[in-house]
Amino acid sequence: MRCVIARYPFELTRTGVLASMKGVRPELITTESVTVGRRRYPVMQVGQVLTRQDRRDFTAGEVLRAMTRLGFTCHERPGSVGPGQADAPGGVSALTAASRLLGGAGPMAA
Repeated sequence: MRCVIARYPFELTRTGVLASMKGVRPELITTESVTVGRRRYPVMQVGQVLTRQDRRDFTAGEVLRAMTRLGFTCHERPGSVGPGQADAPGGVSALTAASRLLGGAGPMAA
């Protein structure tokens, strides 16, 4: 499949990506990641291995788009807050819970 990463066209295939990443140790995941085979790699590491370019030359979005089109599972960055996850169990936000612990009636208390 033809993919454009950092303004350069690449012919990427699923088997080609698997072969390129074989034997590569995954770095610590702090941002978006891609599952290739049994391992999970940072998306920028995958892009660097596949394109042989410096990581500053492409964006994570370009690599994520290519990996998604090839059928790989992509993951958001760890610890990102999704919809409905900002509140603690029971619908109490962290700010309200802290305020209650300090003896206040809530963030709007006068």
